[in-house]
Amino acid sequence: MAQLALNALAFTRGIPLFEGLNLTLERGARLGLVAANGRGKTSLLHILLGDEEPSAGQITRARGLRTALMPQMLPAALAGLNPHAAVLAALDSDAAENESWRADIALDDVQMPADLRSLPLHELSGGWQRMVLLAHATVSEPDLLLLDEPTNHLDLTRIGALQDYLAALPRATAVIIASHDRAFLDATTNQTLFLRPQRSQDFALAYSPACAALELADEAEGRRFDNEMRKAKDLRKQAAKLKNVGINSGSDLLLTKTKQLQERAAKLEEQARPAHLERSAGTIKLSNSGTHAKALVSFDRAEIATPDGRILFKLGPLWIERGDRVVVLGPNGAGKTQLVNAVLRAIHASADDAPGKIRAAASLVLGHSDQELGQLSGFKTAMEAITHNFAIGDQRVRGLLASAGMNIEMQTMPIAKLSGGQRARLAMLQLRLAYPNFYLLDEPTNHLDIEGQETLETELLEQGATCLLVSHDRTFIRNVATRIWVIEGRRLVEVDDPEPVFETLMANHDG
Repeated sequence: MAQLALNALAFTRGIPLFEGLNLTLERGARLGLVAANGRGKTSLLHILLGDEEPSAGQITRARGLRTALMPQMLPAALAGLNPHAAVLAALDSDAAENESWRADIALDDVQMPADLRSLPLHELSGGWQRMVLLAHATVSEPDLLLLDEPTNHLDLTRIGALQDYLAALPRATAVIIASHDRAFLDATTNQTLFLRPQRSQDFALAYSPACAALELADEAEGRRFDNEMRKAKDLRKQAAKLKNVGINSGSDLLLTKTKQLQERAAKLEEQARPAHLERSAGTIKLSNSGTHAKALVSFDRAEIATPDGRILFKLGPLWIERGDRVVVLGPNGAGKTQLVNAVLRAIHASADDAPGKIRAAASLVLGHSDQELGQLSGFKTAMEAITHNFAIGDQRVRGLLASAGMNIEMQTMPIAKLSGGQRARLAMLQLRLAYPNFYLLDEPTNHLDIEGQETLETELLEQGATCLLVSHDRTFIRNVATRIWVIEGRRLVEVDDPEPVFETLMANHDG
C-alpha cells in the first residue's frame, strides 16, 4: 500500500529546482534522495512534511499519515533545551505532560549517555545533537520518517548505531534519506531518487547499483535524442530538395509536401529530449608542488597527548613518504584530531621544538583544512579569503571563485551565509593556491556533495598528493587511501585492509 504519491510535483526558488516529479512510496520503503548541494533535497523534504507548498503538482497521502523530519541543522527553538525537553517538544501538550517517559525511551534508543541529558543542546557535540534530533523525530512513531543528512558529524561508531537503528524500525515505517554518504545509502536504502530540474529518475535499487542504472538510462536517452535529431535533419534535407523541385516545376503538390516535411521535422525537434547534463556546483582542483625529500613527515617513538598532558597513544618509527595517502582510523576520543594537531605543531616548529619527536622535512609546504573549515575564520567574504593570502589580482580571483561555484553576489556576501558545500569548495580553493606538497585534512568530505567528493578523490589521485587524512567516509577512504593507520588502545598500528576496522568501529556502539 502506498504511503504517498507525487504527481507532476514542481518547486521553484529563483530557479526551477525540480518539476514533473512523479513518485510512489510504498509502506516500509527505504528511499535514498540524491542531488547536488542546493538542488532541492531539503525543500522536497519540507514539502513532504507539509510545512512548505510545492509550486505545482499534487501529493496524495495515505489517510492519517504521520510524518516527521530529522533536520540537517539544529533548530533555534531546541538549541537551549536539554535532550529530554527537546524530545518532548515533538509531542502534543497532553502526551508531553502525561507520557514524558516516551522521551526517556527515545533517548535510550539512540544510546544517549545519562550525563549528557542535562546539558543544553548547543553545548553538545554535533554528533550528539544529531542523535537527539533523531529521537525528536521518532518519538511520535511516524509512518514516514524524513532524514536530512543524518550522518553529518557522526563518527563510524555512531554511523553503525544509526544503521542498526534504522534496520530496527517497524517494517511498515517508510524512510526517505537525503544524504551524500554513499556507503550509508548503500547500507540503508533499497530505492533511489535522483532529483533533477527535469526528468528526475528513481530506481528500485540502492545507491551504487542505481548509479549504474542511471548512467545506462542517460546513455539511452542520449542515443534517442541523437537519433531524433538525425531524423529531423534528414527530413529538412528532403524538404529543401522538394522545395527547389516544386519551385522550378511550379508544383503546388510538392510545395505542400515540403511544408509537411518541415512540420514533421519541427515536431521531432520539439519533442526530442536531450540527455541530462548535470549543472556543476563548482569545481574542485588541487595542486601538488614538488619536493626532493623522500619522507615529508617522520615519527620516532612519538607520544600523542591531550591538551592537559594525558598520553593517548604512541607511534613510530613511521614515515609519510611522497605519494602516501595515509588515513587514520580509531574510535571517537582515541586521539585522531590530537595526532593532526601534533603534526601541525611539528610543521610550524623548528626542528628543536618539534613535539614528541615528530619531524617535518624542510621542503614541506603545508595545505591544511580542519573539519570546521577554520582556515576561513577571520575573513568576512570569499573574495577577502583569497585576496588576503594570494596576490593574484581581483579579476583572476573572481574567475577562480566563479569556477568554484560562487557567482558575483556570493563572492561578496558574508561567508557565514554561504552553504556548507560552497564553504568547502572555497577552502579547497585556498589549498590549491598555496601549492602544497603535503595535505593535512580532517574530515575533508564534510559538507561536500557526492559530485564534490568524487572530484576531490580524483584530484588527490591525479595529483599524486601526499596526505595525512582523518575521515569517517568509508567510500572516500576506500577510493583514496594507500595506507591505513589504526589507533588501538595506546598504540598506533598499520593495517592492510580497512574493512575489518570499519566493522569493528561500527559495532562498538553495542559495548
